[in-house]
Amino acid sequence: MSTHEHYYVPAQSGWPIVGAIGLFLIAFGAGHYVAQIDTYGHGGWGIYVLLAGIATILYMITGWFRTVINESMTGLYSSQMDRSFRQGMSWFIFSEVMFFGAFFGALFFIRMFSVPWLGGEFHYTSTHEFLWPNFVAEWPLVKTPKGDTTQAMPWHGLPLYNTIILLVSSVTLHFAHVALEKGKRSALKAWLAATIVLGLCFLYLQAHEYIHAYTELGLTLESGVYGNTFFMLTGFHGLHVTIGTIFLITLFIRILKGHFSPDKHFAFQAGSWYWHFVDVVWLCLFVFVYVL
Repeated sequence: MSTHEHYYVPAQSGWPIVGAIGLFLIAFGAGHYVAQIDTYGHGGWGIYVLLAGIATILYMITGWFRTVINESMTGLYSSQMDRSFRQGMSWFIFSEVMFFGAFFGALFFIRMFSVPWLGGEFHYTSTHEFLWPNFVAEWPLVKTPKGDTTQAMPWHGLPLYNTIILLVSSVTLHFAHVALEKGKRSALKAWLAATIVLGLCFLYLQAHEYIHAYTELGLTLESGVYGNTFFMLTGFHGLHVTIGTIFLITLFIRILKGHFSPDKHFAFQAGSWYWHFVDVVWLCLFVFVYVL
């Protein structure tokens, strides 16, 4: 007689509601902060709402991770549940691909259609003569409609260093994954710790890049469409690197507690998938935002 595998159904949870509130506070606070920011980078009360939203999200992540880890370690999950997790993570990464695809699509449309159109490349219309008669169709646009001039962020220097850092971090994470599958706990800890350090280095250098952009290049969110696309793409990527680093730190703590085995470690695999995805996105950013 065949036996049926049990399928664990979690109890109702309030964490999604907490996460929704946190995301609302982040969106509301960030919008008001950007609207209130001045030439010196100082904003109004929006920054406090933004920080409250970030704190709420961190609280949600901590509590939700604790719940899922406890359920996993007590043996409540079955192989079907494991397949559900894999499908869920796959669809989540696909949604992230679509998320960045929208911003890359906006960048390509601006560069391939909007800029040439304003420069009068499409001869069947003379609208550009009324909108911006002296417009020069070049990218990046270093002059705004108000007449302000900025400087483009070069690809060498900090962006190149960060590219190398992320590429190396993918290699170290792969070695950590191989060590886990072979049961080499010491090598696993060393390679994963190296990956976390590289992720933190990336965030540190990106913060310096933003400071350099604002204080020396005059490149801000108000620097026309170039400044908007630059900070939106690199900023959202930096947010994903932050989330990925938190994910890896959580995995490292679990490894120190003896969690995971060579044949049961999907949480580590999910973190690896996410980190490699973030690295691929950065390579696209480096090419299309910095180099081209």
